[in-house]
Amino acid sequence: MSAAPALASWFRPTTVGPLALPTRVVMAPMTRNRSPLGVPGEDVAAYYGRRAAELVGLVITEGIVVDHPAANGYRDVPSLASSTPTEALARIPAAVHAHGGKVVPQLWHVGSIRKLGREPDPSVPGFGPSPVPHPAYGPNGPVPHAMSDADVADVIDAFARGAARAVEAGFDGVELHGAHGYLLDQFGWSKTNQRTDAFGLHGGFVSRFHAALVRAVRAALPPDRALIYRFSQWKLGAYDEVAYPDVGALEAFLGPLVDAGVDILHPSTRRMMAPAFAGSTETLAGVTRRLVGKPVIGVGSVGIDLDITKTTAGVTTHHVPLDEVAERVALEGIDLVGVGRALLVEPRWARLALEGRLEEAEPYEKSKEDVYR
Repeated sequence: MSAAPALASWFRPTTVGPLALPTRVVMAPMTRNRSPLGVPGEDVAAYYGRRAAELVGLVITEGIVVDHPAANGYRDVPSLASSTPTEALARIPAAVHAHGGKVVPQLWHVGSIRKLGREPDPSVPGFGPSPVPHPAYGPNGPVPHAMSDADVADVIDAFARGAARAVEAGFDGVELHGAHGYLLDQFGWSKTNQRTDAFGLHGGFVSRFHAALVRAVRAALPPDRALIYRFSQWKLGAYDEVAYPDVGALEAFLGPLVDAGVDILHPSTRRMMAPAFAGSTETLAGVTRRLVGKPVIGVGSVGIDLDITKTTAGVTTHHVPLDEVAERVALEGIDLVGVGRALLVEPRWARLALEGRLEEAEPYEKSKEDVYR
């Protein structure tokens, strides 16, 4: 059995921004905590290489923290700090390129999610736009260091240096993690950004921080390397958050990013097929594509039956047919399709989808995360 025509189109070569890709399937970024002291080993490179060998056209790595003292909030995540050898980072693009795929690292700063005691220096607190606890921790959570103008400049420089290191290591561009309530997203969220200066929120939705950061990263990348920006409505600890209440608010946020040099947008949703706004059937990926005319990655529970709130609670998640998703992708002109948990558990997922054999794919169970390969 083979895939239906709408799905088969996912497996043809395409060019998106500066990237010539063998397929339209994207591996979405998922943290794996497998890089002690921030250094990805051969096992990490092989993990990504296996997905590229099975028809994933673009791999977006797990978040790799930029070289800033407060960037990290989790154990054993990859780092772009100077202590991470370039040759260790280079293992990842080498493994993906060996199978004809393209790969970008997701550049990450967790902001006020960080707590004291976290790697690499436990004495460094979380940094945030304003001295308010992150909503994921409640009103009595740790109060972050409120970023000064100099701190903002340092963070922007850290992202630009991270992009330059990615190029040096052989990556095909970078993705900026501007979603899910981490630092970049905190500057665009009224619950975490209460500043009244140039980096505060203007019109309720836009901070000049984002465009300034994009311009700096774009300047650090050659023209043939892609700059992807991931954003979301939902946040950690606020899964039903609606940061952009209508199309006008979303356009006000996205316009400056595109003007500053973003090539591809990656709107992260819990379920890709859900309507973005009341009164419309258009998805968040579809409306983003229509508003700014830039390529988009549609993502959110593609190919599985439950959203992330159920799987994090330990409910077994199963693979489901893709016909409806494929039809929506074609209808809305969505350029690329991001797949997360389905690819985390099953490296063959893309090939099985093409060949109509998804019933062979292993279901996702959170209790088995340590053995996912």
